[in-house]
Amino acid sequence: MNPELGWPRRGLYLITPDEPDTRRLLQRTAAVLAAGPALVQYRNKAASAAKRREQAHALLSLCRASGVALVINDDWRLAADLGADGAHLGDDDGGIAQARAALGPRAVLGASCYNDLERARRAADAGASYLAFGAFFPSGTKPLARRAGLSLLADSAAFGLPRVAIGGITADNAGLLIAAGADLVAVIGGVFDAPDPTAAARAIGDCFATPSF
Repeated sequence: MNPELGWPRRGLYLITPDEPDTRRLLQRTAAVLAAGPALVQYRNKAASAAKRREQAHALLSLCRASGVALVINDDWRLAADLGADGAHLGDDDGGIAQARAALGPRAVLGASCYNDLERARRAADAGASYLAFGAFFPSGTKPLARRAGLSLLADSAAFGLPRVAIGGITADNAGLLIAAGADLVAVIGGVFDAPDPTAAARAIGDCFATPSF
């Protein structure tokens, strides 16, 4: 981890697609980094352990050059080995407290809380850096994902941590989530599947500066 690299607590949280070609992954990500995301998460559910290590290492160099923190999905041990800026953990990825102890106090450590406020409470108590809720809208990446209600974003404010919204987010609906209390919006398809990914990323980022009524 780079202890000098902070991370904005508000904005677009970019999540990489399942791209098997490492060179193409870097090209696709570099184009969107120009839009200034708050965070980048490396995620590739389809890759082997060796491919994930290769891609994560390459992305870490790319993100370092852009001054953006890189979080590794699912695998805090890989994050620790590579010196990445943190990890994001879901249901079966190990405990937040264990990851916090291994990664240190400055690491970005995210927790998938789905639609469960009590899970969010436990993650906050264990040392999470942010709490992620969703899916708020139908998601092409995870079509069977648990659905979350907007009230979770307001109800979780009491934990004092940034709240991340995920699931089917585009520039057309991001404002609704931000108005409900989302500090960051996590996006894969809404950016990488768009005709112009860089423009899509900028449009979502612009939602944070545009009042929603």
